Amino acid sequence: MFDDRPNIVQNTALHVDRLGGDGLLYAAYSFQPGNGSRALSMLTFALDYWRAGLDASAFKVTNILIHVLTTLALAVFLRRLLASVQWPPRRAMAGALILAMVWALHPLQVSSVLYVVQRMQTLVTLFMVLAMWAYLCMRQAQMKGERSRQHGVLMMLFWALGLASKEDAALLPAYLLVMELAVLRFAAASPKLAWLWRKGYLLMAVAGVAAYALVVVPHYWHWTAYPGRDFSSWERLLSQGRVLVMYLGQIVWPSPSRLPFYYDDFAVSHSLWQPVTTLPAWLLVFGLLAWAWCWRTLRPLFAFGLLLFFAGHFMTSNVVNLELVFEHRNHLPLVGVLVAMADLCVAGWRRLALRPSLAVLLLAGLVFAEGGAAAWRAYTWGEPLRFALETRRLAPNSERAWLALNAAYVERSSFKVGNPWFDRAIAVCEEGGAATGSAVLFSNAVIYKTIRGDVTAEDWARLQARLPHMTMNVQNRGIALNLLSNVEKGMALDREEVVRVWEAMTERTDFTSDEYLRMAAFIYNKTEQPERAYPFMRRAVEMALPDDPAIAKLLADLEKVGMKGWAQGLNKVREKVAGQGAVIGEHPP
Repeated sequence: MFDDRPNIVQNTALHVDRLGGDGLLYAAYSFQPGNGSRALSMLTFALDYWRAGLDASAFKVTNILIHVLTTLALAVFLRRLLASVQWPPRRAMAGALILAMVWALHPLQVSSVLYVVQRMQTLVTLFMVLAMWAYLCMRQAQMKGERSRQHGVLMMLFWALGLASKEDAALLPAYLLVMELAVLRFAAASPKLAWLWRKGYLLMAVAGVAAYALVVVPHYWHWTAYPGRDFSSWERLLSQGRVLVMYLGQIVWPSPSRLPFYYDDFAVSHSLWQPVTTLPAWLLVFGLLAWAWCWRTLRPLFAFGLLLFFAGHFMTSNVVNLELVFEHRNHLPLVGVLVAMADLCVAGWRRLALRPSLAVLLLAGLVFAEGGAAAWRAYTWGEPLRFALETRRLAPNSERAWLALNAAYVERSSFKVGNPWFDRAIAVCEEGGAATGSAVLFSNAVIYKTIRGDVTAEDWARLQARLPHMTMNVQNRGIALNLLSNVEKGMALDREEVVRVWEAMTERTDFTSDEYLRMAAFIYNKTEQPERAYPFMRRAVEMALPDDPAIAKLLADLEKVGMKGWAQGLNKVREKVAGQGAVIGEHPP
């Protein structure tokens, strides 16, 4: 589903049939959006393919095993953490097991574990938990004046493995700083070592702030919309206050009805008062941060947990050009909220002097309710149509939810005219397009109704009317490529309308040189207005490398068919692009 397709299903570099050789190396570095990063995660996908092909259940079993390992590692880490704030050994053991179990069964975890590609997130969480455990062991040994180097080496190893899983591992220093501020307090048996820890973290913090202000913000800051997004850097930052408050609400009250998975309909904050909840959300965020800071001595466990939650969202709730919301971003921060809530519950229990038997009863009820909610949510993820219907119900204004339902119906129909599933797919395109304004759904309706033989001018008009207003993201750019693929296969789509779609979209976004050439070939060879192909040829030349053999072949073919003026004009474009960049002008000579 969703990002599983480009990263796993369509990523042929992962499809290894034997171990060894260059195959695994190419697979490990095949994560294109990250320019070859996340090598460990991609390697595990390749190993799953090697043992089971594209059987999704094999990938999900691996994800569940990773989740089990993380739960065990979390219990070990939490036991040591609770003991470090003077919990008695038996209570620390029981508390660690309960917290790890509540974390493992939380309904938010369903999307992190069963959404296959998010193994990247679950792997990095595993190694971050192990790195924090190793660091805590090292620091406690230093506080006792004991040997600690071996744990420092382990910490660096786990950090390296985390960085090979996902870039989120770069936040480890922030997690460790939170642990020092709230729990460890930079203490050591050696006064000199304690001084070094304080000064070292101070320098690290100053360097981090400087790098953020001088490198990260200038690189990502856009007052206009990010490429492929409908919000700017400022609007993204404003929106994250509401996102963080929503995450906290989902953690505290994890009803499946509050976890739709798709959040592309999440309203962007355009100012502190639009939506009206933006300012209150940010006031709550800053209030919680101030609360944690003020209580870092009084209740260090509470402060650690709350600060860990916000540290875990520092990268994804910042100016980096990412989507506004994703549930899996809570995979590690969830630990912090649970620790903070547990500490508050223990404090309240002691103050009220309630019976231990009541605590056992309440915990049993909590685990039962949480497990039931997680089981129900996992059930909805167990079959594509069931998942699509449920997510559409939970997020009726989400374009992605409608597209998932459309895909489920189309897959069942096999594109056969007269099949009731195919008719349902068309109805979903029309209903979902009207509800969300989705150009992709309007485009699908045009294609499906062309197959069925009842496409109308109104169907094309709806699509054409939407094109100037849609965000030019990867999903919407796919409209042009989908039409191109279908006309190349001989589908009887209206050629004039197809070319109009391409012309409208190429005014707002770029395609590759090869894609421009394919569009140009269709227009030149299959329409009654071949001159409309010239702008596409020109863009192909502008987007290509100067020595691209496809461009050389294009120029040679134009010479052969007597279009010497076009060939000469395009050759001048190629020379100028090679020498000084693209030139202006769209009309054929």
